[in-house]
Amino acid sequence: MLKPAKLEKVLIANRGEIALRILRACKEMGIKTVAVYSTADKDLMHLGLADESVCIGPAPANLSYLHIPAIIAAAEVTGATAIHPGYGFLAENADFAEQVEKSGFAFIGPKADTIRLMGDKVSAKDAMKRAGVPTVPGSDGPLPEDEETALRIGREVGYPVIIKAAGGGGGRGMREVHREEDLIEAAKQTRAEAAAWFSNPMVYLEKFLTDPRHVEVQVLSDGQGHAIHLGDRDCSLQRRHQKVLEEAPAPGIDETARQEVLARCVKACIDIGYRGAGTFEFLYENGRFYFIEMNTRVQVEHPVSEMVTGIDILKEMLSIAAGNPLSFTQDDVVIRGHALECRINAEDPKTFIPSPGMVKHFHAPGGNGVRVDSHLYSGYKVPPNYDSLIGKLITWGATRDEAMARMRNALDEIVVDGIKTNIPLHRNLTRDAGFCEGGVNIHYLEHKLANE
Repeated sequence: MLKPAKLEKVLIANRGEIALRILRACKEMGIKTVAVYSTADKDLMHLGLADESVCIGPAPANLSYLHIPAIIAAAEVTGATAIHPGYGFLAENADFAEQVEKSGFAFIGPKADTIRLMGDKVSAKDAMKRAGVPTVPGSDGPLPEDEETALRIGREVGYPVIIKAAGGGGGRGMREVHREEDLIEAAKQTRAEAAAWFSNPMVYLEKFLTDPRHVEVQVLSDGQGHAIHLGDRDCSLQRRHQKVLEEAPAPGIDETARQEVLARCVKACIDIGYRGAGTFEFLYENGRFYFIEMNTRVQVEHPVSEMVTGIDILKEMLSIAAGNPLSFTQDDVVIRGHALECRINAEDPKTFIPSPGMVKHFHAPGGNGVRVDSHLYSGYKVPPNYDSLIGKLITWGATRDEAMARMRNALDEIVVDGIKTNIPLHRNLTRDAGFCEGGVNIHYLEHKLANE
């Protein structure tokens, strides 16, 4: 049972499809909502569905969705009792989480200290090692600036290696090194980039896996000593380190290795006192998992885990934030069938250049096992100011083949007129022999695009 004092009214500190997704979960649970928006987003669908809406600034994200004082002020003037950050923007900003709670609001997510712990890839890797989660061989902490020591670590790990920013994310702050003579210069360049992009010059070194898959584990933990996993997902179809298409469960995974890593992730949640929804991300190669990072928020691809388990991740996040223990035990979690998600972006399907503008006509596909998470409607104008994601098309089937067939049908049915989208790319991918066979690596899509 919810504690109304904590979640009587939730401010949704986000936009687009995830804001609408959060709003729907709140409405199902009888929770009042406050929508915030920039001047560029005055026509977003969820604004008319929320109990209240507040403009928090002009179009630039740093003056609106990333402007912490404006969001806190909106919560204060509307009498909100909690704030949900969604994904992106301030979702993994520990300072924001801290200020939300210091201002007297419930933060629907992990504690600030946990976000800091897992946001720094070096401390996150240390925490995972202590919990027994398998990690990539590497520098076991920051890469020393002493050149001889750095070179020795590189030789011990073995080339190729990859240098990563400790505070990095989104595909930035990474540099592959294939020869020892290039290591020192690569480390210097990555430190400079890390300082500029993340205000943290710390870098670390890891073994560069040549043909891995990207497999992640969805978890829920109540911060009261209880945690469960909702199985795994494969997110290997990527372009420039950005996910394009995801599925659950990951096909062709060694079952012993899978069960071991799932159990370790649950243990890690309990060990670090994790609260809310989270995702452990791994590289998987030759039957082994290697931890790379934890995302301390809801993921774009969370629907595929919901479809195969029947568990509403957003509603569970809200319940946990209200102070309730988990609604489910691990024995309640049963993986049924298979689910796929295509990220629909407003972009040219060949050049990937963003394509904002007026949606003259939008038609959502339907049928058994088809779900559409999108804020689009006919007449909506996609602004040029934010990420190009305009929706997610999700299908479920009793088998992977059935989920794939339903996805092909849904992609043939969906209509987005007036702007360019990557729907043609998804139609191509869901008919691609290699992907349909299952188990492609993280380089597969870029190789495919380069050869077409």
